[in-house]
Amino acid sequence: MSDNRALDADRTAVDRRRFLVGSIAAGAGLTFGLSAIPEVMGTAGEALAAGNFSPTVWYTIDRGGIVTVHITKSEMGQHVGTALAQAVIEELDADWNDVRIDYPDPAARWGLMVTGGSWSVNNTFDLLSRCGAAGRLALIEAAAKMWGVSPGECQAANSRITCKGKSITYAQLVSTGKLDKTYSPDDLKTIKLKDPKQRKVVGKAIPQLDIPAKVNGTAKYGMDMFVRGMVYAKIARPPVRYGAKAKAVDDTEAKKIAGYQQFVSMPDPTGTATHYVIAIADNYPAALEAARALKIDWDLGPNKDVSSDGLLEHAKALVADSSQGLSFWDVGNAAQVLPTAAVKHEAVYITPLAVHAPMEPMNCVAFEEGGIWHIYSGSQFQTRSGPLCAAAIGVKPEQVLIHQVYLGGGFGRRLEADAMVPALMASKAIGKPVKLIYSREEDIQNDFFRTLTYQRLQGGLDAKGKLVALNQDVCSAWATKRWGIEAFLSDSTDKKGKLDSFSVNGADSWYSIPNHHVRAIENEQAQAATPAGQFRSVAPAWTFWAVESFMDELAHAAKQDPVKFRLAMLDAKGINAGTAPNSVGGAKRIANVLRTVVEKAEYGKKKLPEGHAQGVAVVSSQERATPTWTACVAEVSVDKSTGVVAVHKLTIAIDVGTTVNPDGARAQVEGATLWGLSLALYEQASMRHGEIVQTNFDSYTPVRMANVPELDIHILNTGNYPSGVGEPAVTVVSPAIANAVFNASGARVRTLPLTPDRVKAALKA
Repeated sequence: MSDNRALDADRTAVDRRRFLVGSIAAGAGLTFGLSAIPEVMGTAGEALAAGNFSPTVWYTIDRGGIVTVHITKSEMGQHVGTALAQAVIEELDADWNDVRIDYPDPAARWGLMVTGGSWSVNNTFDLLSRCGAAGRLALIEAAAKMWGVSPGECQAANSRITCKGKSITYAQLVSTGKLDKTYSPDDLKTIKLKDPKQRKVVGKAIPQLDIPAKVNGTAKYGMDMFVRGMVYAKIARPPVRYGAKAKAVDDTEAKKIAGYQQFVSMPDPTGTATHYVIAIADNYPAALEAARALKIDWDLGPNKDVSSDGLLEHAKALVADSSQGLSFWDVGNAAQVLPTAAVKHEAVYITPLAVHAPMEPMNCVAFEEGGIWHIYSGSQFQTRSGPLCAAAIGVKPEQVLIHQVYLGGGFGRRLEADAMVPALMASKAIGKPVKLIYSREEDIQNDFFRTLTYQRLQGGLDAKGKLVALNQDVCSAWATKRWGIEAFLSDSTDKKGKLDSFSVNGADSWYSIPNHHVRAIENEQAQAATPAGQFRSVAPAWTFWAVESFMDELAHAAKQDPVKFRLAMLDAKGINAGTAPNSVGGAKRIANVLRTVVEKAEYGKKKLPEGHAQGVAVVSSQERATPTWTACVAEVSVDKSTGVVAVHKLTIAIDVGTTVNPDGARAQVEGATLWGLSLALYEQASMRHGEIVQTNFDSYTPVRMANVPELDIHILNTGNYPSGVGEPAVTVVSPAIANAVFNASGARVRTLPLTPDRVKAALKA
């Protein structure tokens, strides 16, 4: 946060963070305890000061021996900075007490800046490890040259080089001013990393480095930013989610509100929205009141009559039309084999719209200074949002700077720039710094939603009960296509076009099925009326909901145990053998987590009360190329008179390869498990007349603390390359619960969430 305007903001007002800092300082015991905690939030500019040592761009060692690791992933509660720092420090052999992290603003040297898909550690662990090793080698080389010995005779440990009784610290070496060696990407590839058995930092439950700032009130979120001369902006929302245009605006009533300044009305050239009418005021309450007071004549556009039911009917028609969609996965010839199967089974699975609802609603502070447009807003995708913002106000991408701040929840919501674009446009229109804040209602009704999905599965068993053919049709909106990033789309297997694989990943499961076809179908009506975004767990939350529910149905049709039925297909043969580095072991590892969870939960052996049962599911989320093998056993009870499902225990086994920070990984898995529970039993949004019906947590109801079951988490540290941990458990919970509900009651529910009404309807079916 280096621009002068933000630093010169009025500091006389007492906001909630200054109050917290003051309260902590007032308590001697707390002050003493916090004084020993290192400050970890710095700026890249400070870390890159002259005279320091940066063998790569990813970290800097200063003359005092402090190692600052530059974190280009967004911090939204997952503590990603600590895990990434551990990768560096492990190979650098630095003392952990010397470690700091910062969050630099976007720049070309950082490359792609995106945080999502459970990619952060998985995509960067090898690179950061090699960068750490490069620094260690350079320091050893410098010490060896100083002493006139061979580098091979020197050892590094705890920020110190030793050799034959001689010793020198990293700080002393950097202070010589002679360390200027840098490493190219090709240089890094040649470096040999430690044997995993030698690791001292990776795999340790080190306290998260961002916690002190969050506890003592110094952490800055987008909502905390204030600048001189700032005004407040509030969008006057049309009564449809997307497509409306303002024909006329009357602000007569708004002018009666103290603090109201003006309104701006303008189309959105980026398509993030269709048209904005924005009230400008001295303060937020006045802006909120003024936006409500504006009388706007809206052209509601093409989506004014769209409903969730209509979108589902359209999806059903698209799936029934064999000419629609593109081939995503094609093994053997499912279309030819299915009609000849001894036993044929078909089912349809549905998931509703869902909203992200992070605790910090969307917000943005935007202003221009010195030809640069500064943005303070939590972002998960700076590389996309920067150019999009530039296009919104007609400037070059290099004239837009999105400053990194903490995110009060992300879950995919902050991959979008929908708070940035109108804030920038308003600021440019009025020539003043603007702060724009969404209300909770706005954030829910104007989300980029988890898409509504409709899936048809058709399976064929031979006379021995073996699955010989499977066809899966997946119809949804395509969030990645909406982004317009061609590189993120995939060629269909039949070469007939580009498809959004992020809308269908997971359907390409690791089961060995001789004839297996998956069709991806874009619901263009849903795409237009309910613009889809990436949602924590992405497609596997709906594809595995269908696949793992259907596998249980097929097992029952084959009169086989659901676990044995699955294990028979997890043979790791052919395409399911796995490849380095991410999927080594292939289906053997997914079979292992399945066996583990069955053992830990005593599946099939545990004595349960009447009306209770267990259900199982196993997944390879996120993507086939980057799987995290995860299994769940859900223990539930069903009240047949009311249809109420109670989840008593969720047992999770997850193979993450190498666990970089066990505490962080466990927290992520626990959060993902509860997220999956929430989607399974509670969360659903709906559209009527082009508008989202739900407005707040009274009508959109995530899981409450009172409904949290016992969690039994087993993280398998198999020593393989680290895989993603933040999302996979989300995807395994719903099918495990649904399968348990069937075992407990005989009710097969195929639409999420598993509401009492749906359970009762299934009982009567």
